[in-house]
Amino acid sequence: MSYEPPSPPANLPMEVVDALNEFTSERLRDVARYAEALAEHKEREARLEEVEEEANDADVEERPDDLPDDVPAKATITIKEINDNRYYYWQWRESEKVTSKYKGPVDQDR
Repeated sequence: MSYEPPSPPANLPMEVVDALNEFTSERLRDVARYAEALAEHKEREARLEEVEEEANDADVEERPDDLPDDVPAKATITIKEINDNRYYYWQWRESEKVTSKYKGPVDQDR
């Protein structure tokens, strides 16, 4: 291990470098953990935006006849089991939230 301090990245603003140089080693480790978590969050957000843009750019299939007006065309049908009974639900994503709307019971004959 070198006794010389590390060289900062060339693209790091000097005011950030100066501020970091004033921190204790404990504070620097806190900053490093936060910076890593923040970078992961921003990368995840970018991936979600990219997926949403691709979904919006994709050709939307014709709306099924039984699709309610308040359910988007990108919704899929999901089966949920509640108290040993099975039901169809329309399900779609709105930002980071998954929304469901009741469709009807699953026919036992299928």
